[in-house]
Amino acid sequence: MDGFESKVPPNFIRSIIAEDIKYGKNRGKVLTRFPPEPNGYLHIGHAKSICLNFGLVAEFGGFCNFRFDDTNPGKEEVEYVDSIMNDVRWLGFDWGDRLFHASDYFEQLFEWAVDLIKADKAYVDSLSAEEIKEFRGTLTEPGKPSPYRDRPVEESLDLFQRMRNGEFADGTHVLRAKIDMASPNINLRDPVMYRIRKLSHWRTGDKWCIYPMYDYAHGQSDALEGITHSICTMEYEDHRPLYDWFLDNIKVPGHPQQIEFARLNLSYTVMSKRKLLQLVQEGHVAGWDDPRMPTLAGLRRRGYTPEAVRNFCERIGVGKRESLVDLALLEYSVREDLNLKARRVMGVLRPIRVVIDNYPEDRVEYLDAVNNPEDPSAGTRKVPFSRELFLEREDFMENPPKQFYRLAPGREVRLRYAYFIKCVDVVKDSGGQVVELHCTYDPSTRGGDAPDGRKVKATLHWVSAPHAVESEVRLYDKLFLRPDPADERDGSSFRDGINPDSLEVIGSAKLEPSIAEAPAGSRYQFERLGYFCVDPDSTPGKPVFNRTVTLKDTWAKVAKAEGIHKARKA
Repeated sequence: MDGFESKVPPNFIRSIIAEDIKYGKNRGKVLTRFPPEPNGYLHIGHAKSICLNFGLVAEFGGFCNFRFDDTNPGKEEVEYVDSIMNDVRWLGFDWGDRLFHASDYFEQLFEWAVDLIKADKAYVDSLSAEEIKEFRGTLTEPGKPSPYRDRPVEESLDLFQRMRNGEFADGTHVLRAKIDMASPNINLRDPVMYRIRKLSHWRTGDKWCIYPMYDYAHGQSDALEGITHSICTMEYEDHRPLYDWFLDNIKVPGHPQQIEFARLNLSYTVMSKRKLLQLVQEGHVAGWDDPRMPTLAGLRRRGYTPEAVRNFCERIGVGKRESLVDLALLEYSVREDLNLKARRVMGVLRPIRVVIDNYPEDRVEYLDAVNNPEDPSAGTRKVPFSRELFLEREDFMENPPKQFYRLAPGREVRLRYAYFIKCVDVVKDSGGQVVELHCTYDPSTRGGDAPDGRKVKATLHWVSAPHAVESEVRLYDKLFLRPDPADERDGSSFRDGINPDSLEVIGSAKLEPSIAEAPAGSRYQFERLGYFCVDPDSTPGKPVFNRTVTLKDTWAKVAKAEGIHKARKA
């Protein structure tokens, strides 16, 4: 588990497992599984499932299988497989030698399907997909039996073998379980078990041209692996009777218990892999790892830490009731973690030049700056100070309102780690835009207060102009403007809520020289501005930074009021 100890709080799943162990069910064993379909990148919702499954077995002393449910070759890619494995490792979990695939069991699944046909509990149906849907009925109307439902067993066996041999075109036949076309649960109305798909599989190649449906494959795969607790999200609750029916009617080596919990729904976010794929394919984002995406690859590129994601999953808990979790809680978890870890640096995003008139032109001082006030072991660094500096443009106003305490004509402020400076002149271009400020400094105020006791109301960050590293900085915001973009009940598309200003690129930010060669993935706090991460697009001497999260924390007050603010220095 890569040093990560489970901190799963009490929840109903934990209680079920504890009770099972108490009474010796499954001989006291606990074996869960994380079963992703390799048809897209993992997102923050999957992280909840990963942390739950691996966390439970860490707590109870069991194992968690990592199994790819690779039953749909039309949508699966090796790229997705590689990304999923990378994401699980990044979160801090190790499956050891317990990597499996549903395709490992294709032969056994086929043999069990033959057994069901022989027992007259499955049949080959020759209706089209549209006809099958029509015959299935609705939530208020029972289904109608297919005219092929009473097809002789020998005929279904012959057709099923010929389906496997590749004699028929896609869609010609399917294999269906024979259960109950009048069941109030539509999932039990003779569900499709196999369909013809003449597609090459990323693991089995062209060996198969029929593939099992997920509902048929995953329960038997669980049984073959000896899974004790098959944990899935609430949308599979109505599928549980079908899960149990297959296990009860096939000679499997065990009967896992399916337990459902509420999936993660996050505000201003979509979690559907189908919708995420649309965002990628239609060019609304730059790829699956775009930092605006809720994918783990996107969050990692944005600068989120695995510890922050795990802490978030711990905070939201596990229940059965669907709810929309505030994105601010995830951001709070990120700030809380980065506050303890991220090195502080100074950067100016929208620079305005400042000339200190009474500072020697050829002088450079190297001032001590604290790397992280939350971590004394992080030490200090040297920051160059010179006659010409860059300040943040928004830190100056020529005609400031009453509540503006930063730099203005005739006003004095403190420069972080440096001196008091006072604005004495303003230079404008032909259009009246302020382009340069002239100031004076007080040498007696280096690194502290004025000896005469005078006070200032603002401390500003800065960068020495001759030493500044020019950088591209990408400011990311919410991808969607609506709190619940997935809600399309009003007839709108989730894409209608895309935020046109979700990305702002600043091409010439000025940064202190200590981070000129920072490797990709390095995380920093730009003082007063937020947390930032070095993007893989960086080149030597020209770093590119992504804003991970702002310093403003809308959740902290709520967290403090509810007593959930926990220091993690320990």
